[in-house]
Amino acid sequence: MNLMRIQIKTKPSWKQLFFGIVGVNVCFVLFFFIFLLWPLSDTEIPIKEYIEEEPGAEFTITSSKQNLNELVNEYVDHFMKDKDDKYTVILDEHVQLLGSVEAFQTDIPISITLEPEVQENGDLVLYASDMSLGLLGLPEKKILEYVKKELITPEWVEIDPKNQLIYIGVTQMEVKSNFKVKVQSFDLKNDHITFRIKVPNKTLGL
Repeated sequence: MNLMRIQIKTKPSWKQLFFGIVGVNVCFVLFFFIFLLWPLSDTEIPIKEYIEEEPGAEFTITSSKQNLNELVNEYVDHFMKDKDDKYTVILDEHVQLLGSVEAFQTDIPISITLEPEVQENGDLVLYASDMSLGLLGLPEKKILEYVKKELITPEWVEIDPKNQLIYIGVTQMEVKSNFKVKVQSFDLKNDHITFRIKVPNKTLGL
């Protein structure tokens, strides 16, 4: 005669549930404090280049916020292979970076407001004026540090958490036909954005 084994599944007791929840909270708190105390990484700002140093013809191009906004987001989608539009750049009176990062197997929304400033060589610096990472009350420097770790950027873009800025080395962008680009004006409030395009003589075979 075969004996039948009967397995009885018991529900976890309230003590097990309680200690399980406590354990998750402890892990979250530990991660939070480790993240706060972890030193900020050093950032190397790209060496400034001046397109005037290379002989060639220069042209001025004017753009609207709408046109530039479409171009920037197309580049972001292409470079980051962001088919789901996880990251979006909005040019309004300020520059806004919207997106999300994964933490604890959950997508946490990110919002960063940036103030643009044109550099003397034509590069662009975006100073962070307001940042949020979900409902986490993290210092702004730490938010930008987290974004730096999670966000893939081209070599000519550097995120500097210590100084709370994003440096965009426009003059170091690799453009087809070897054209060189610099920002001449970036006035979002008045929708006045201009670029200087340098066509090197060597590109024309001169």
